[in-house]
Amino acid sequence: DYPDWFLRETRLPVQLLRSSEDAFVDRLIAPAVAHGAVTLSARVPRCIVDLNRGVDEIDPLVVRGVPRHPLNQRTLAGLGVIPRVVSQGRVIHDRQIERTEAERRIESCWRPYHQALSGLIAEARARFGQAILIDMHSMPQDALAHLQGIRPEMVLGNRHGLSSAARVSDAVCAAVEAEGWRIRRNSPFSGAYICAAYGRPAQNVHVVQLEIDRSLYMEEATITPRPDFDLFAARIGRVIQRLAGLGG
Repeated sequence: DYPDWFLRETRLPVQLLRSSEDAFVDRLIAPAVAHGAVTLSARVPRCIVDLNRGVDEIDPLVVRGVPRHPLNQRTLAGLGVIPRVVSQGRVIHDRQIERTEAERRIESCWRPYHQALSGLIAEARARFGQAILIDMHSMPQDALAHLQGIRPEMVLGNRHGLSSAARVSDAVCAAVEAEGWRIRRNSPFSGAYICAAYGRPAQNVHVVQLEIDRSLYMEEATITPRPDFDLFAARIGRVIQRLAGLGG
């Protein structure tokens, strides 16, 4: 959802803004509900507020009046909670936004999402003694261009084992590989804020991030599903079906 107030403030057309979307992932994960899982899909575009960042990951080049505290590499690259750029380094705004505007976005978009997510995790733990969260994302094909040799088609991030038990990560990789896809662990994406904030294997909360190469199911230039989208979605549905019994 791209609100009019945001489109008036940005220098970029919607088509370029959408390059940072995880487009159509909500359609890919829809079968999870039929297999007994709960899905939570974000409506806010990443170029407005990134839900996979912490509220302290604020870029002083984006938000006026923010102290230049130590920044991590994501924020330095313009990919903080209020992003400076979309894919290929395209700058979103011509000028900084006010701190009150950054806080408004966080309060109206970021906090409700994370309240819902933390509530679902708590509910799962109360009902089943554990919670398993698979944080689904998509990655542009050029994100893998620097890798040598045969490139993966999906990347699983578990913060190098800190956000999920091995049995969970192994099961996700096995389900993906059973459909014939190549998957790599923790390179070039090891998991961002959601993995770090919620993954607590010792407390039976397991979080993995799964990045899917967008070119497998969509035309990246036009952000439209490929003609064989339904075939790809059916394969993802079988992955989900295999994972549905993972908590047993």
